[in-house]
Amino acid sequence: MTGPRAALIRHGAYHQRVDTPSALQPYPLTEEGEAQARRCGEELAKVIERDGLVLHGVVFCSRQLRAWQTAQIACEVLIDHGHKVEVVQTPALAERSVGSAANLTLDEIERILEADPRFEMPPPGWKSDSDYCLPLQGAESLMMAGVRVASLLKETLKDRPAGSLTLFFGHGASFRHAAHLLGVLTRDEISRFSMYRAKPLQLCHNPDGTWAHSGGKWKIRQAKENALD
Repeated sequence: MTGPRAALIRHGAYHQRVDTPSALQPYPLTEEGEAQARRCGEELAKVIERDGLVLHGVVFCSRQLRAWQTAQIACEVLIDHGHKVEVVQTPALAERSVGSAANLTLDEIERILEADPRFEMPPPGWKSDSDYCLPLQGAESLMMAGVRVASLLKETLKDRPAGSLTLFFGHGASFRHAAHLLGVLTRDEISRFSMYRAKPLQLCHNPDGTWAHSGGKWKIRQAKENALD
């Protein structure tokens, strides 16, 4: 694995509405999330030094506040370690959108669909179904979000030199689906794995065009774990 690397970093803990798809929720990090972001910066600094990597100066994050805050705090730590970085927001890193149902609870979404004569009720477990897309304006499936993220990763790293590291701060589900589309996770592993909050997970873009997991750990999803983000 000698090609350029991407570090995928899920945002830290934030003030998420209960039983509500994370999607485009506008809320900030909790104190715990801020601490996670600072630890992320320290971990990144150690990895860069240990592996002899060259950190790219542009750091990407989604436009959701929780991802931007995680990126900002981690980058402040990296700057303290002598790195020069700037954070650039992009909608390509957003979590799966639920469109006009943004920030509604699961129960509210299902009641809206039940009351609308144009729509059928969503299938059981729809919120974690990779291919299901709510029949609402602006909605995406989880796989559609993965396509966005995978496209950004491929476009960004295609001309980066070997030994470089580019940081991407975003969201667990869209990252996992992107990893599947890049050939890093199997279809079954999308639901079997999650991501630790504010813990970098590295992918390497190999010279032959393939992608590989090159650092950090996937989190094994617990049966009771919330699959909303």
